[in-house]
Amino acid sequence: MNVFIRQLTGIRFVAAAWVVLYHFQVPLATLGLLSIPVFNDTVRVGRLGVDLFFALSGFILTHTYLNKLGPKLAGRKSVDFWWLRLARIYPVHLVMLIIAGVAVVAQAKVGHTPLSRSWLNPLDFGKNLLLIQEWGPNPQRGWNFVAWSLSMEWLAYLIFPLLVLALWIFHKKVSTKVLCLAWVVVLVPLMAYAVTRSDSFYTNNWGSTLRILTEFTAGAITYLIVRRLIPKDSVDASARAQRLATTLSIALPVLVIAGATVLGHLAVAQPPLAVNAGPDAEPLPPYFHLLLVPLLIAWIGALAVSRRGMSTVLATRIAVFGGFISYSMYMTHLVWFGLWKAGMKAAHITHGALYAIGFVFLLVGTLFFAWAMWKVVEEPAREWMRRLSGARPIPTEEAGEAEGGQSPEPVIVPGS
Repeated sequence: MNVFIRQLTGIRFVAAAWVVLYHFQVPLATLGLLSIPVFNDTVRVGRLGVDLFFALSGFILTHTYLNKLGPKLAGRKSVDFWWLRLARIYPVHLVMLIIAGVAVVAQAKVGHTPLSRSWLNPLDFGKNLLLIQEWGPNPQRGWNFVAWSLSMEWLAYLIFPLLVLALWIFHKKVSTKVLCLAWVVVLVPLMAYAVTRSDSFYTNNWGSTLRILTEFTAGAITYLIVRRLIPKDSVDASARAQRLATTLSIALPVLVIAGATVLGHLAVAQPPLAVNAGPDAEPLPPYFHLLLVPLLIAWIGALAVSRRGMSTVLATRIAVFGGFISYSMYMTHLVWFGLWKAGMKAAHITHGALYAIGFVFLLVGTLFFAWAMWKVVEEPAREWMRRLSGARPIPTEEAGEAEGGQSPEPVIVPGS
């Protein structure tokens, strides 16, 4: 079953890049790139990259821990699981939490603007340290803004030792048809929430919590369905299943793009304000964009089964490497973007050729800082924390898939 790890690692880069482009909409618009209709509409719903990661996390964790945690609840194994998950996400989070505070002060000084942030206080800092800042019906985000999704991911990790007990029963006792029905049922609350229009970002009324619980669980059930399609004594599904999966691996993202385009031009889907709170903020996403989430979750399953087409592309060395640095890219890009904007403003560069050169510098810097954070903090700290628990620095099942000894395990990028 490890054969699908490479293409699912490639998905990480797609999801992270989607979120990054979503946050870079203002410079993209300044350069005229958002005048391309389909590109514009697709980037506008780029925050769905986070939802893709929520589902991917459920899929991969079920793959890794179904047999380890599923048969029965075990306290020590659960604690080990939580520690290893912290090893995966917390070092970069802690470093970026501190850097974000320093960056805000630096940005204010460079831009000669007042240092006034409602979240710049010990209480909010403590919530971020504990990864509980997004918990509740109306969360207030601050510090390293993108870490809100880490807070949701941590919630999923905390309940996973209980969830996996149910997944184990489903895996052993129910038919594939029932699994498919369960997949639909799990997503019904999300779809009901998706058709509301109270909040274009879908954070109010426990929105973030609903997103992680439904998408993470649906991703986990997707793995159980894939297990039925790939026999235990084989690494591949039947030729018929592979053909269908290959077709879906191409068709599903096309449908997502088509759906984004429809929403981008549907009058009832447009939020009341064209721009969110100022000229430097990205345009609001259209209402109803969560309706596209089931297509993204199904795409994960299709890529896991397929061995051709899109799966081959996402399993290339470049895509896999992009997957390696995707978490660090997600965690660093918004702070770097804020500093870039302050620098461009201080240099009075607002358009033209110099602005285009500056944008290239923004993109190159995004990749460089992602690589640096991954190389210097993410992997070394993860290996150190794993050693503290007595675990192998590189998980056994990952070592054979990794290139250069680095882990390809997908982890939620958490995002906008």
